[in-house]
Amino acid sequence: MILENLIAIAKAQGASDLHLEPGLPPAFRINGVLKVQDDPVPAKDLMEAAHELIGEAHWPAFLERRSFDMSRPIGGARCRINVMNSTRGVGFAIRLLASFAATLERLNLHPDLEKFARLQHGLVLVCGPTGCGKSTTLAAFIQEINLAEARHIVTVESPIEYTFRPRRSFIRQREVGRDTPSFEQALLDSLREDPDVLMVGEMREPATMRLTLNSSETGHLVFATMHSSTAAEALQRIVSAFAPESQGSVRAALADCLQAVVCQRLRYRPDLKLRIPECEILVATHAVKNFIRQGEFFKIFPMIETGADHGMWTFDRYQRWLDKRKDWSLVNTAETADADAEPAMIPSPLPPAAPAQDERPPEAPLTASPRPVPGSRSKRTIEIEPVAGGLAEVVKKLAK
Repeated sequence: MILENLIAIAKAQGASDLHLEPGLPPAFRINGVLKVQDDPVPAKDLMEAAHELIGEAHWPAFLERRSFDMSRPIGGARCRINVMNSTRGVGFAIRLLASFAATLERLNLHPDLEKFARLQHGLVLVCGPTGCGKSTTLAAFIQEINLAEARHIVTVESPIEYTFRPRRSFIRQREVGRDTPSFEQALLDSLREDPDVLMVGEMREPATMRLTLNSSETGHLVFATMHSSTAAEALQRIVSAFAPESQGSVRAALADCLQAVVCQRLRYRPDLKLRIPECEILVATHAVKNFIRQGEFFKIFPMIETGADHGMWTFDRYQRWLDKRKDWSLVNTAETADADAEPAMIPSPLPPAAPAQDERPPEAPLTASPRPVPGSRSKRTIEIEPVAGGLAEVVKKLAK
């Protein structure tokens, strides 16, 4: 109950994150600023909340790893939750996921970004610091494809934050630890699953990066995220993750498959009472690809500064465009209520995925949707909601 109450308070105050640590007051992140409350949270209450939330089936895995990730609706909000062990005991880092109908336009992103959803192959990176909205932007790209084209989309996430209702596309979503043992295994599997579009939740390990590049090289359109403060830094981090003797081949593969890098950060606008994304956009021209092959990443930013004709944007120029913009998209509480009208299924917890392959539940039926009419972008909506799992519920229904 204490967790539900705190999340409800965080939602009411418009917080994006809630941090709980035994013996310390809860801390809310509101408009990017951390605000610490007064009354400390007892360690016993947090331990009980963690045990109830994780469940008996997953509790041994938590004790072994000392951390656990999940996404689940709690206290009237949809949350991405990390339970971790620290010097004080068991604590929580909770991200409150926004639930609203949106398009790239409604996210107040530049319309140039829509062209990346129309690509047929290659790699599109979405990067930025923690909490900058990378997952939401990635979801917007996937939904743009879902509404416009009949393509097979496979997502690999840890955990799944948003679930998509198939429209024109056929969508499979796999959660690491529940549906697949690792990002690496899921990416290997995807090459035998006839995908058109792959979405990789985050590239952290060299093996994941290598398989993501391989998928991009073999004719798939791949969207992936990683943490970095600039587009050039994102590319450099990918290359530097590998051993020196392998970096030449990695640079060549990255240059061959890269289509664009969108580096995003959020800035709070008091006049709009919103945090607005600011972007640095790199388009992989022949010159940019050559710099990547040569490892001359320091030359990429000057290319962005002079690459406006190719659709590139620096943070400064993008900010000037935002300052001139008049038609802002504001979060509408009525639309939020509509988006939440359909209740989310809360299944029982599942054991971690085993390395061996097993049968998967049947996918949601594919429903036809007409191609969007030109000029009607503002009416297209993203129908996405966090999910906590699904296989156990399907098995129960089949048993009946």
